[in-house]
Amino acid sequence: MFRFFENLVDPYVAYRQTDMPPRKLWPFMRDYSKPFHRIFVVAAVLSVLVAGVEIGLIWYMGRVVDVLSTGTPAQVWDAHGVELIAMAAFILILRPLLQGLDVAILNNAILPNFGTLIRWRAHRHVLRQSVSWFENDFAGRIANRIMQTPPAAGEAAFQVFDAITFALAYLVGAYVLLSEADMRLGVPLLIWFLLYAALVRWTMRRVGPASKASSDARSLVTGRVVDAYTNIHSVKLFAHDDREMDYARDSIEQARKTFAAEMRIFTVMDVALTFLNGLLIIGVVGWAMALWMQGTASVGVVAAATALTLRLNAMTGWIMWALSSFFRSLGVVAEGMETIAQPIALVDKPSAPDLAFQRGEVRFQLLSHHYGRETGGLSDIDLVLKPGEKLGIVGRSGAGKSTLVKLLLRFYDADKGQILIDGQDIAGVTQDSLRQKIGMVSQDSALLHRSVRDNILYGKPEASEAEVIAAAKRAEAHEFILELEDPERRRGYDAHVGERGVKLSGGQRQRITLARVILKDAPILVLDEATSALDSEVEAAILDTLYDMMEGKTVIAIAHRLSTIAHMDRIVVLDQGRIAEDGPHKALLAQNGLYARFWARQSGGFIGTEDEAAE
Repeated sequence: MFRFFENLVDPYVAYRQTDMPPRKLWPFMRDYSKPFHRIFVVAAVLSVLVAGVEIGLIWYMGRVVDVLSTGTPAQVWDAHGVELIAMAAFILILRPLLQGLDVAILNNAILPNFGTLIRWRAHRHVLRQSVSWFENDFAGRIANRIMQTPPAAGEAAFQVFDAITFALAYLVGAYVLLSEADMRLGVPLLIWFLLYAALVRWTMRRVGPASKASSDARSLVTGRVVDAYTNIHSVKLFAHDDREMDYARDSIEQARKTFAAEMRIFTVMDVALTFLNGLLIIGVVGWAMALWMQGTASVGVVAAATALTLRLNAMTGWIMWALSSFFRSLGVVAEGMETIAQPIALVDKPSAPDLAFQRGEVRFQLLSHHYGRETGGLSDIDLVLKPGEKLGIVGRSGAGKSTLVKLLLRFYDADKGQILIDGQDIAGVTQDSLRQKIGMVSQDSALLHRSVRDNILYGKPEASEAEVIAAAKRAEAHEFILELEDPERRRGYDAHVGERGVKLSGGQRQRITLARVILKDAPILVLDEATSALDSEVEAAILDTLYDMMEGKTVIAIAHRLSTIAHMDRIVVLDQGRIAEDGPHKALLAQNGLYARFWARQSGGFIGTEDEAAE
């Protein structure tokens, strides 16, 4: 039975992705709730029916009081026995069925699936953002918004049908019931409702912004705390536990203050609501008693009015909290939209084709990129790599080496100029097809918190076990992998490596990263300090593998250890974002320029960047 309701909506249903999602709250909620529109209508109808049944029961209790006053028990039973049995059957059978259907739609069809749909689509949207987008925010804050927005949206939808629709239907039914008994009984209810609506308006105008501020503050706490945990090695290395606690305390205190401000609103609301409910009880019940004393209302009417008023008195607090929860949830959604609803800045052109790789020529034409600044980055780079050519790139830190690679991978769009692969502008082809043709080993050898096998398979998900092991052997990783064991007793290729591969040494991470790229076997190879984390003995073995990998590929290799690129076909020296020198190793030494000075000053095979910078 539960499965029927749980499968009424598929949270993973196909939908049209957009680079510009709605930036306003209600269009955002409406867009995400499209698959639920029919279910929402059913939920609203059921909520009204449940409220109608509750009002009907109160009316019938008043009728029972009047019926019991019409004669002896035997006479009452003879006249109304069938009616009473039918009502008992309705209360025992039909009412639970109706209530069960209502809560099944809410609890089993809407709540699990609505939040799942938003989380799935939000995560899918965020994954399409560019590298630069992620670099401008806390990973923890992004994750927090992805996690807290869906349940908040689900809570808002739940309150609409569980409380708001029910409450409106109940209030209308209560007014009709009292007015039918005596028109004057509807007057105090109407006055109370107007005062109650004013209190609701006052509360909601303040709860939304207060809730958003509180949610913002919580996200900041999460971002700062996760930042400390992610960089725990640096925290411990520099003995900055106290500094991190002070850094987190500022945001925690801000979260406390915003939450306290939010709670003040609820305290005022609660006191005012208690006073209003007192007016309701006195107004409706007192008037009903006055009408009974005048002989214009029966005892049953007084009983029904009393029961109805006490029920409303109990409901009003729940309704107010439900409304508060509704608007508080909307505040959380609005805060989450600051991440989820941001447009995709770096997109494929409409109907962009896949990269048609042919020979592997890479051409940089008047390429400039400065990250939105006046200085730094690259300026007017003109460079051609012939198919299969091996190019080494050297330069001081900040010379633009990594920027060149990021532009080739289209992690950013260049400010000016083009990058062509086999004559195709990479800005005009799909990003996925471009990156599928490029294998990269970087100095930041971060791994996924998954098994060693999963990390290597990232290069080629469809690869066989034999191919995975062969790639690991070529990367000099197979032997140490077999010795791995994680806290869950998983061994070898099944062992998990920890967040960003923290359970492995730098050299081990580098070799698994290398195995991943070997398995990918892309025709363009980028090496960014590919052996920087390896000891000399392992590096010597790895270099043979790297040189073997380079055969038949177009290669760009960035290195401070010049010995690793001395055998390249050409070496380009970058300085302050421009090409300063270009040529083979021996020719550059003969020029006695920057490269020759790097070579002469390198200590242990590295460029003396600090000495050069000091000059």
